[in-house]
Amino acid sequence: MQIIEQKKAFQQALLSWYEAEKRDLPWRRTDNPYYIWISEVMLQQTRVETVIPYYERFIEKFPTMQDLSDADEEELLKMWEGLGYYSRVRNLQAGVREVVETYGGSVPNNRKDISALKGVGPYTAGAILSIAYGIPEHAVDGNVMRVLSRVLLIEEDIALPRNRKIFEQAVMELIAEEDASSFNQALMELGATICTPNPRCLLCPVRDFCIAFEEGKQQQLPIKVKKQKMKHIALASFSIQNEAGDWLLQKRPSTGLLAGLWEFPMVELQELPAVEAFEKDSGLKLKNVMELTKFSHVFSHITWEIHAYRAQLDPTTNNEQLTFFTEEQIEALPKSKPVMKIVESINW
Repeated sequence: MQIIEQKKAFQQALLSWYEAEKRDLPWRRTDNPYYIWISEVMLQQTRVETVIPYYERFIEKFPTMQDLSDADEEELLKMWEGLGYYSRVRNLQAGVREVVETYGGSVPNNRKDISALKGVGPYTAGAILSIAYGIPEHAVDGNVMRVLSRVLLIEEDIALPRNRKIFEQAVMELIAEEDASSFNQALMELGATICTPNPRCLLCPVRDFCIAFEEGKQQQLPIKVKKQKMKHIALASFSIQNEAGDWLLQKRPSTGLLAGLWEFPMVELQELPAVEAFEKDSGLKLKNVMELTKFSHVFSHITWEIHAYRAQLDPTTNNEQLTFFTEEQIEALPKSKPVMKIVESINW
């Protein structure tokens, strides 16, 4: 791997651009490691514009690590509602509890201890250490790998975990030790705004140092093998009212996809029509079934093709084991994006 010979000039060009052009983001106005930790977890697989209001509400609700440590699961999931990948916030709370119990509420300032916390991987550890504490540590995410694959002409597959070490080593050789926080954030910012999948090379502050640009290969990098084919699952969701006008919801299992969130009953569709499949699977009888909406919801590895219906529970059905909620109660429950979309289509 070829590392830039003019390292100081590269650092200066990158840092000067960052100081002048960086976006004003709320987590950039603090060096509180707890707040930076929250922002980094939220930003995983989520757009900056989406994260900002969630971040601001979250730190207002849980301003200290003790507050987050003490929060119950439903309160926690409600604050995360709509962000997806709910294991992130469960791991965040578990990690924060470790800090409160083991480190007296002070986030560790070394890679060994911080990496041992629940949910803290190499990137999050490096981001907290460099941004909050100013320690020159690598923080390699997808944006950083894209930038460095072009600047240094690294033609290794970035989808292979073993190749991450190449990029981590590159950051450690290039990092501006006197301002590690700005350097790492500048690499991320460059990847997010300029060195995007379709690069805007004419605006790039480090174009003169970019080997891929010099060789006309910037569009070919980074190398990334295609993911496995997405699995599609057809589901029917039923928003069911009882005679009192309340709605039937059920809680998902405590582990697995969308764990612990509330949803309208669903059934996977295979051969039988939706209503017949649902009645057979649930043992419930429905009446006055009407279509609400159809939509797709994409997870990282599967896509749900959801056909949503509204119905009334047949009064002859035994409903003693069922849990019904008023509209106000449903609003307070933690729900997934698909359920929120169905609620919108009911338009109560």
